[in-house]
Amino acid sequence: MEWTRGRILGRGSTATVYAATRRDSNEILAVKSSELHRSEFLQREAKILSSLSSPYVIGYRGSETRREPNGVVTYNLLMERAPYGTLADAAAKNGGRLEEAAIAKYTREMLRGLEYVHSRGVAHCDVKGSNVVVGEKGEAKLVDFGCSKRVEVESGAVVGTPAFMAPEVARGERQGRESDIWAVGCTVIEMATGSPPWTEGSPVSVLYRVGYSGEAPELPELLTEEAKDFLEKCLKREPKERWTATQLLNHPFLITKPKAEPVSGLVSCSPTSVTDQTFWRSVEEEAEEEGETEELQEDTRYLDRLNLWACHSERIGRLRCVGGLDGSRLDMEGGGWITVRVSCEGTMIGGSHEEYLLGGIVN
Repeated sequence: MEWTRGRILGRGSTATVYAATRRDSNEILAVKSSELHRSEFLQREAKILSSLSSPYVIGYRGSETRREPNGVVTYNLLMERAPYGTLADAAAKNGGRLEEAAIAKYTREMLRGLEYVHSRGVAHCDVKGSNVVVGEKGEAKLVDFGCSKRVEVESGAVVGTPAFMAPEVARGERQGRESDIWAVGCTVIEMATGSPPWTEGSPVSVLYRVGYSGEAPELPELLTEEAKDFLEKCLKREPKERWTATQLLNHPFLITKPKAEPVSGLVSCSPTSVTDQTFWRSVEEEAEEEGETEELQEDTRYLDRLNLWACHSERIGRLRCVGGLDGSRLDMEGGGWITVRVSCEGTMIGGSHEEYLLGGIVN
């Protein structure tokens, strides 16, 4: 496919997301690029996405290696655009929460995506509001498959975001389809309240609480009994007791709700999943200079008037890491960029809940 690289939409430690235009059709895409020698997770995501085709999964448009004009060899993953931000954005833009009818709509579409993905033998492994985007027609789509795995053939370290981890994942035992269902419950709570569960305490204390306390996330009081019952089916601490995506799609919460009105306040965001790290929600980043914001808005008119700087990005504080991917110690500091995607890996080391790997991997 011939395409032209456009403006940067987001940047992280190992990958950058650009607008891109197909030369044969002028279709606007998103391209996620990484230097070839740092593209392991991006290639993993491309491999998974290329095997999937669903209205509720972000569309794969191709991948390639190319030499840039500056001589750097990059690996590029091309995807459809999703112009209306993430579910986390939608909640933030509507006073911090969505109406229950909208929650039911997006949850139904998210589960349709998971039902399909699970039927293909894939677990997403990082379901959360900032990894579900709103497409051109207002439908929810799963994105960001860099942490995904084929559950029948892959094991190894567990991955994801601590606030959305199932108990078995927080304990470092296993991760699969059932873990995605727990994360769906946490995402419903996020849409209903504007924040994920387990927001109090440090990452270590939250991981321990999730994994070993025997507790389940508190159910929002403002939800109806049907919605609470739905959440209870997702948030069983025993994985085998959780309902499957197919079973949940037949729950009264999802089949009796009136049709949701379009969510007001949605603004266009990065067309790949913007993972905001809401677990460490602290500072909402803004454009550094007002003139820079105006310049961005002017330069991105051809992107369907994407309002990039309206996206809610989160400041990632300094994280203490036991080790990096290469065995070295890591210290990472976030801020000063639009977060493209940050996945947190939580691997229990030596059986102690006080020591774990917490890595920021941007695909």
